[in-house]
Amino acid sequence: MTSLKTTDYRMENFIVSARKYRPATFDTVVGQNSITSTLKNAIRNNHLAQAFLFTGPRGIGKTTCARILAKTINCENLSENIEACNKCESCTSFNNSASFNIHELDAASNNSVDDIRNLVDQVRIPPQVGRYKIYIIDEVHMLSASAFNAFLKTLEEPPAYAKFILATTEKHKIIPTILSRCQIYDFKRITLKDIVNHLKFIADSESVEAEPKALHIIAQKADGALRDALSVFDQLVSFSGKSITYQGVIENLNILDFEYYFKIVKAILNNDISTSLLILNDIIENGFDGQHFLIGLGEHLRNLLVCKDAGTVKLLEVGDELKTDYQIQSDNCSVEFIFKSLEINNNCDINYKNSNNKRLHLELAIMQMCSLVLSDGGKIEQKKRYFHPPKPKTIVEENLSKEINKEIPQVKSEPPKEEKKETEVYNEEIIPELQKPKIMPNMPGSISIKQSTEKNGKEQKEQEETTEDESKKLVDNFTQEELILFWKKYAESISEKEPSFSSAIAKYNPVLKDDFIIEFKVDNKLVVGNNINILNLQGYLKKELNNFKINLAPVLAQKEDNKAAYTDAEKFNKMAKKNPELKNLKDQLDLEIEF
Repeated sequence: MTSLKTTDYRMENFIVSARKYRPATFDTVVGQNSITSTLKNAIRNNHLAQAFLFTGPRGIGKTTCARILAKTINCENLSENIEACNKCESCTSFNNSASFNIHELDAASNNSVDDIRNLVDQVRIPPQVGRYKIYIIDEVHMLSASAFNAFLKTLEEPPAYAKFILATTEKHKIIPTILSRCQIYDFKRITLKDIVNHLKFIADSESVEAEPKALHIIAQKADGALRDALSVFDQLVSFSGKSITYQGVIENLNILDFEYYFKIVKAILNNDISTSLLILNDIIENGFDGQHFLIGLGEHLRNLLVCKDAGTVKLLEVGDELKTDYQIQSDNCSVEFIFKSLEINNNCDINYKNSNNKRLHLELAIMQMCSLVLSDGGKIEQKKRYFHPPKPKTIVEENLSKEINKEIPQVKSEPPKEEKKETEVYNEEIIPELQKPKIMPNMPGSISIKQSTEKNGKEQKEQEETTEDESKKLVDNFTQEELILFWKKYAESISEKEPSFSSAIAKYNPVLKDDFIIEFKVDNKLVVGNNINILNLQGYLKKELNNFKINLAPVLAQKEDNKAAYTDAEKFNKMAKKNPELKNLKDQLDLEIEF
């Protein structure tokens, strides 16, 4: 028979880096120098508060500082630097987790009134060894409302030997009466530089070779939490052994390589849509989510913008090698391009989740960025347009304007502005305003020419084009009788197509003036609301009378008798003028007319 050999696997007790390298003194706390200095000064000057509240994000040293403070104030042989000696009975018992004077309570699992009552009962017992009895309550915001109320009196007037250190990540959940009884210390996120230096110290201590770029990626992934950075560090050591490389970090943590962003921005600056889409396809095929790419691209564009000013380069939280790459690419980008690209990226990020075709939505954003720049340097194209002044007004329009000016009250005008030359450049935003057809105000007694439709505008253009060669044609004289004959003939010919205009021009006979100007009256300004009718009549008379200098001049007939009645009072007065008996009937019956 064959014998089976068994191998004896022995595993050493592994301690995670967050516990193994946990700070034991104020000087070893990472990234909280202002708080540790304040606490040391309070101990030196004997100005210790009765209750402390340590608040801030996770993994930045709140509980660690609470333990160091508790250990230090009970130390019997403080150093000159206000640090615990680690030799006295209080320090050794604390280091061995056997101290009877320092108590830790997890408020997440001990949040009832009974738990707080037990704590209050313990406070009444003075310390047997050491000066103070310290209670560290972690995640204090998890206490119930009734537990907070039970804790209030003890927190406000504790015995002289009792100190409370509360720690929380959510200060806003703590009732104001508790906050008012504590000295509050706001812990900040640990900077990228401090995390990298601490990781480098641990890597050297553990004989682990780590690339600086790799440590920067770990620090960025931790987002200001040192404990998270140490957890990731342990994970990578398990993955790659004693050598941590940049490539191994991005593969293990599923992080998109910075090179992808540099490549795609370079393609966008070159206006190369096809290369940009191929890079995007490579990113998606490697398993990265589209929104993850958008977030990274936005961060990349932000870093390029930060590099535009020497004063803001310090906001760039990357390694020295990447910082150089960012500055080089930033020099090739205009600020306008970065702003517009950030706007497109942000809009794409906002609408990404609601898009049915997410990949197309992402590709459209990339193509929009490519269309922003020219191939010669990243400048956004500024389109300009040339505008030529309009043609001079016809005599018909000038006469209409004169009639309008007679009725409109004169307003003090500003000094005339200098006329623009034909070759002057106008911005796109101003051109549409200049090209709008002029619409006269609808004021009483004035004549307004309304904006013609697209069809009528075409006819007007053709009518105006025919006037260019009119001066070259013969001009025949004609009499007032001939004018009236053709005038009425035209009114009859349009009676079905334009009945209102036909009846308006047939009511009054035209009058021939000097220089072949024909003046005619109208009762209502709406009759000539569309100057196409007048131009058509003018063209007809020119052709029939063989005179191409004819110009029509409509005039508003101002007669009280012909004034139309609109209100009930005006209608009654007009009827009473024709039949006075109506007024007598109204007076006899004592009737009132509603105005």
